Amino acid sequence: MSSVQTVFAAGASAYENLATDMTAMQLTATIMFALAVLHTFAVKQFMHFAKKFPEGSVGENLFHFLGEVEVVFGIWAGLLVTFWSFRFGSASSVAYLDSINFTEPAFVFVIMCMAATRPIMYAAETAINTFTRLLPLPRSMARYSTIMILGPLLGSLITEPAAMTVSALLLKRYFFDTPISRRFKYATLGLLFVNVSIGGTLTHFAAPPVLMVAATWKWDTMFMLTHFGWKSALCVGMGTILTTALFAKELLKLDSFKLPAENSSTMTPPPWVVALQIVFIAMTIWQAHHMSFFIPLFLFFMGWTTVSKEYQTPLKLRESLLVGFFLGGLVTMGKLQEWWLQPLIGSLDTLTLYFGATALTAVTDNAALTYLGTLVPSLSDAMKYALVAGAVTGGGLTVIANAPNPAGFGILQSSFGDEGISPLGLFLGAMPSTILAILAFTLLP
Repeated sequence: MSSVQTVFAAGASAYENLATDMTAMQLTATIMFALAVLHTFAVKQFMHFAKKFPEGSVGENLFHFLGEVEVVFGIWAGLLVTFWSFRFGSASSVAYLDSINFTEPAFVFVIMCMAATRPIMYAAETAINTFTRLLPLPRSMARYSTIMILGPLLGSLITEPAAMTVSALLLKRYFFDTPISRRFKYATLGLLFVNVSIGGTLTHFAAPPVLMVAATWKWDTMFMLTHFGWKSALCVGMGTILTTALFAKELLKLDSFKLPAENSSTMTPPPWVVALQIVFIAMTIWQAHHMSFFIPLFLFFMGWTTVSKEYQTPLKLRESLLVGFFLGGLVTMGKLQEWWLQPLIGSLDTLTLYFGATALTAVTDNAALTYLGTLVPSLSDAMKYALVAGAVTGGGLTVIANAPNPAGFGILQSSFGDEGISPLGLFLGAMPSTILAILAFTLLP
């Protein structure tokens, strides 16, 4: 009996109805997943509905809650588990939840909290300013280029969620909180999401979609560098150069704009505080697959930030929890999409698989997509490449396409006003960089 069959057998249904129950539940889960995807595109409308109710009323709070994109998949996952419990019994639904690996959502929560702290941001800002001074460009253009290239490529070392958090926070301070156009904001947001998605492919341990296949397919860092990394680095650089050139006038205007002082009463962290903070992050990344290690470590980290509070800003617990909640809901619903995704992957040729993976990634997490590829025994080396390349290519098109995207979304959405980030605006903003990635992964040897 398979693990999925075991989950259903744990319920109240008779064993002879097992196949029927599984089919019904998988179909229900797919319908709810589709509704959740549609919900992410409707958050703007929910925010409009919220304004029709008195401020502070139940109606206003309810629609505002439904308009928060980070809670969408958590809500629908909760509805799915509730339906499952009523239909097949709580024992079955609990068995299903126990069968899911929530390590990735927990890791993203922890690494986002650690990366968004004052010492890490100070170190990142110092590095960015150093490279900025080395580039023979006006200050704002040099800073923008450095953040958009160095930040995402560092994701291959510090993991993509950490790279997204640091890059988004720096972009918010230096660009999104300044008087730049919405067109520039969406172009930057799309470029950031694509750059982070492909920028983590220089190693075999930092990008979620690569992590899912590296051990099974025996891909190491040298393999990633020679097959993916150099193409990704080229795309990150070219996309950033083109975007910088396109919005050069806006960037030049920022050279005369005085940045507001940081809203912080903390002291400048000394090197030993920064070093110890980096050690915490390194240990978390080292044991990224073991929640039993990095969760207790995070508790020690929280204690450390209390001890060193004169050099710290408050931990971004709410923002990180929302991102973790989003990913947890996505994992809960995504596991039940195997029934149609797995045979679909196995039925495609190489080029069709690449473009299919790019498109499918926009509506389902790319790590879940590549994981399903490991369950298809007949995949050739060319098919494996096409699947992973397609998954990282489409990782910037929507907020649900890549696990770190909700972190960047949560950090930057306040810069887009009361209506927040438009899914269509993000999609269009990411399209030019996505096309560059398509050209690199399909045409370069």
